[in-house]
Amino acid sequence: MSEENTTVTFTVENRIAWVKFNRPEKRNCMSPRLNIKMMEVLHALEYREDVGVLVLSGEGTAWSAGMDLKEYFRETEAKGLGATRQAQRESYGWWRRLRWYQKPTIAMVNGWCFGGGYGPLFACDLAFAAEEAQFGLSEINWGILPGGGATKVATELLSFRNAMYHAMTGENIDGATAAAWGLVNEALPLDQLKPRVTQVAAILLNKNPVALKATKDALRRVGEMTYDNAEDYLIRAQEAANAFDNDGRKEGIRQFIDEKTYKPGLGAYKISQPAG
Repeated sequence: MSEENTTVTFTVENRIAWVKFNRPEKRNCMSPRLNIKMMEVLHALEYREDVGVLVLSGEGTAWSAGMDLKEYFRETEAKGLGATRQAQRESYGWWRRLRWYQKPTIAMVNGWCFGGGYGPLFACDLAFAAEEAQFGLSEINWGILPGGGATKVATELLSFRNAMYHAMTGENIDGATAAAWGLVNEALPLDQLKPRVTQVAAILLNKNPVALKATKDALRRVGEMTYDNAEDYLIRAQEAANAFDNDGRKEGIRQFIDEKTYKPGLGAYKISQPAG
């Protein structure tokens, strides 16, 4: 199943939603129109029963070269502060929606990833890049700091020294360096990128979806907590997950203890999959 428009496309195949930025002539720069459409697409896919994993990629040779300087900045700012705030809400809004998405999410960085692109990059749970991809915080090169969360992303994912070098010099790094620095999980040759992402998506599709959502949220939440607060949060989160899907937990334990059909350290228990 597919839907096409001028800024975003998606297809759903084997319970994987392949979502693409679709402004290849602009290296998939994010515009106000694209930001609005991305929120619509995320809303449409989040609770579909035939979608278990969402992959975000870009059409053509880029993932996203960040914000469209003409449409997002110059044209929006010309309309006044209200228009600027509205554009910010629309872009940061779908990034926030993606950070706390119901389904597991994977960034498949097939090419250029710059500036504002770091927002959705960080919002995805996992990230894989082509070795040929180029990453950059180029804001310093045109006279501003990396805003819109980009500086926070750098400090979250990179070491202090690498974050400083990356943001202060404006120099690009390739996919292999991005993996070494921790911006992405892995870097592969471009022709191996989609098969690897498909493989990882298949692994996630075989996990308990309630446990996956709880795990996603926990990993994002506990980083800013003290150990005692994190311990308490995780106890409550596990209790909530058990209450919501106690049958899934019981089934996993039953298959391990009674049937002895799997070992938790070596694989997952068998879950029933929805049709589609």
